[in-house]
Amino acid sequence: MVDPELDALKKEFLAEARDKVREIETQLDSERSPGNLERMTYLAHQLKGSGGSYGFERISTDAAELEKAIEGLTNDDGSRLEAKIQQHVVNLRSEIDKRSREMSALN
Repeated sequence: MVDPELDALKKEFLAEARDKVREIETQLDSERSPGNLERMTYLAHQLKGSGGSYGFERISTDAAELEKAIEGLTNDDGSRLEAKIQQHVVNLRSEIDKRSREMSALN
């Protein structure tokens, strides 16, 4: 059974999630600072919690991995972590786009 109100909330979440991923990408492209690392961690944490609440387990899992990798940057500035973060962002963006297409197809 389709719940139009829940579907509308899911679509809104996905749009906001896309904006958060864009902001994370912008933060990644800027000079690293404690402030932008904190902001990226915060955004990933929000995606982790909200994704699961709306039934988007993959988004939640990808966001949790991203959050963990970003937190690792505060202790290490290796390029391996940077590449890992970039990959998590790509995975997250891909999953959000996939779920958005699925939600659009329901209408």
